[in-house]
Amino acid sequence: MKLKRRKIKYAVIFFICWLGILVFLVDGVIGFQSLVDYFCSYALVEIMLLLLVTLPTLAVYRFVKE
Repeated sequence: MKLKRRKIKYAVIFFICWLGILVFLVDGVIGFQSLVDYFCSYALVEIMLLLLVTLPTLAVYRFVKE
């Protein structure tokens, strides 16, 4: 799979914006500890947050037209 510069640029821009929104929501509004208390697992919350950032970023990379 050959990487395309334009696709990478849009994916990186999306990644930075989406990561910023999630950090604001998790650290500021919702609270990380309340998520850990709700799901009863620190590892599950970490994996869930990582997937919430990486999967949409990969989708943006895949669906951006060259």
